Amino acid sequence: MKNKLLVIINDIRRAKNQPVVDDLHENDNLRSDLGLTSFDLAELTVRVEDEFDIDIFEDGLVNTVGEILKKLEK
Repeated sequence: MKNKLLVIINDIRRAKNQPVVDDLHENDNLRSDLGLTSFDLAELTVRVEDEFDIDIFEDGLVNTVGEILKKLEK
C-alpha cells in the first residue's frame, strides 16, 4: 500500500520535473514536505481512488502521508 502510494506521488512529482522521493514517512506533509499543489492533490485523489477505491478527502482535508495510510487501512 505504502509502495503504491510512493509510486503515485513520484509520478506526480516527475511530471513537474521534481526529484523523486526514496521513501515516505507518516509525518510527511503533502504540501510542504512533498511539494504538492492543490492541483497535484486533486490528481492524487483521483489516482488513489482508482487504485484503492477510496476517496481520501471524503471526510475532509488530508495533510500527511500518515493520514492517507490510515484511510487506506480501513
